[in-house]
Amino acid sequence: MKINRKNERGPFDIIGDVHGCLEELRELLYILGYREEKKSYIHPTGRKAIFLGDLGDRGPYCVESIRLVMGMIHGGYGLYVPGNHCNKLYRYLQGSNVQVKYGMEKTVAELKSLNPMERDIFSREFISFYEASPLYLILDAGNLVATHAGIKEEMIGQVNKRIKSFCLYGDTTGDVTPEGLPVRRDWAKHYRGKALIVYGHTPVEEPVFKNNTIDIDTACAMGGKLTALRYPERKIVQVPARTVYYIRDGTKIEVSIG
Repeated sequence: MKINRKNERGPFDIIGDVHGCLEELRELLYILGYREEKKSYIHPTGRKAIFLGDLGDRGPYCVESIRLVMGMIHGGYGLYVPGNHCNKLYRYLQGSNVQVKYGMEKTVAELKSLNPMERDIFSREFISFYEASPLYLILDAGNLVATHAGIKEEMIGQVNKRIKSFCLYGDTTGDVTPEGLPVRRDWAKHYRGKALIVYGHTPVEEPVFKNNTIDIDTACAMGGKLTALRYPERKIVQVPARTVYYIRDGTKIEVSIG
């Protein structure tokens, strides 16, 4: 799980939370210039896609979305950091007692529809994939950090239990919303680091640039968009969701506290 990839300079296409939106992902990759070759997606100029986790749950094609990303990473055409939904799937496949809700129902239903051999192969492949994945990535001589939910400046370069929780879940307060979701602080409001932090996890209507950070989870599965940030160009590329796949408490976005 090598977090330090400073010698990789890009260019990159950083893609927010996919959440099973396979058709939108394929369309976005095509717009970004990737072409389907060798059972993967390859950019003719050597650009790499970086996926910010939460590949499955909520959308209509969770297993195939995960397979697509695993294929790109295994082929050397992309990079990946896990999200909290990825962590939950990893624990589920290991036999842990996890709550199958908040969109995980769709991934589990897809897994149960596979024949036993397919399900076993997928489980072994994903467990291995997850265990080999870095918690976050330091790229481009330290000028870029990719993570799922965020990271504080003083955490960069370290790995421990607290940082793992931050990268997967954000800056949680310990409180929960009436729906049972964790309340999170707006860590980006206080960020002053030189590295550009690109993250997702907290759904927003449009990408939010703040203090050299950007949240690119634009809630595709909830009827928003699937967003990519081109780096170093800092150009936003998006495709709209084809429909609303998942509704949570009648709202599209979450709110963090300051």
